[in-house]
Amino acid sequence: MPTPSQCTTMPELRAEIDRIDRALIALLGERVACIDRAAEIKAEQGLPARIAARVDEVLAHVRDQARMAGVDPELTEQLWTLLIEWSIAREEARLGTGGKEQME
Repeated sequence: MPTPSQCTTMPELRAEIDRIDRALIALLGERVACIDRAAEIKAEQGLPARIAARVDEVLAHVRDQARMAGVDPELTEQLWTLLIEWSIAREEARLGTGGKEQME
């Protein structure tokens, strides 16, 4: 796996970006499986899909991690906000408390 600076042509760099995209999608799939399990546990424990304190905690955590990795914290927060809202809607659909069915 070459670093970006080791890529000397656009095809090399594009191949590396494609590899990273595949890895990100695989990780996203793992996260979705965790969201589905969270919905099951929340149903068993009578918890709502949205737990505001947890949302705040996740966003603060990813902002901190972004800063440490040299990634724009604003971009990271925007991406995670979208991911969190999608996840909450998926949980709500499974809990039967609203939200759109998110099966794909």
